Amino acid sequence: MGIGTLIVFIAMVLVAAIAAGVLINTAGLLQSQAEATGEESSAQVVDRVQISTVTGSTINQSDEGDATVEDAENVSLVELTVFRSPGADDIDLTNSIIEVFANGQSDTLTFAGDSGDDIVASGDDIREGSDGGDIDDANFTDEDGSTFGIQDIQDAEDGALSDTSDRASLFFFLNNIDDEATLESGDTISITVTTSSGGTAFVEKRAPSSLEDGETYRL
Repeated sequence: MGIGTLIVFIAMVLVAAIAAGVLINTAGLLQSQAEATGEESSAQVVDRVQISTVTGSTINQSDEGDATVEDAENVSLVELTVFRSPGADDIDLTNSIIEVFANGQSDTLTFAGDSGDDIVASGDDIREGSDGGDIDDANFTDEDGSTFGIQDIQDAEDGALSDTSDRASLFFFLNNIDDEATLESGDTISITVTTSSGGTAFVEKRAPSSLEDGETYRL
């Protein structure tokens, strides 16, 4: 009886030890998953940009990649000034996407990259491509439609926002999405900027009541 009881006791201890090991491993795995989920959720809320201004210009991008006022009766060039949300980590705008909805037309834009001198740059008064204009501080947009460009306008470097004081301009042409996407007087446009971590910034803007070729308006 003593030996049998001892064997049963040892077996129970072994089973309990194995069960405890499984529970400890499971708890560790769940903790790691919870921490990762918490970090991702926090990043989605915190790691985002804020949009300070939105401007629109009655300027198209031609098939050759140059900015032009020819047939530019509506707002086509849209520019967003963005900065890093307070508490956010460094944000690389080149890994962001822009979702645009205008006049029943929608598209998801990705960063075009450094496409060359024939591509339009945007900035203070820069509206020219290879024929003129200082494009050294700009990243570019191409004429394929689903792309946006970036220009560093205050302390940002290569489209990266590393401080809350950094500012960059995101710009795109609605006529590259669809000619029907350009904004006539009073038309609205919805824009969502999503960073690589999933943080979003949303704005809805309206074109002014009167438009002239080659002019820039605050939407």
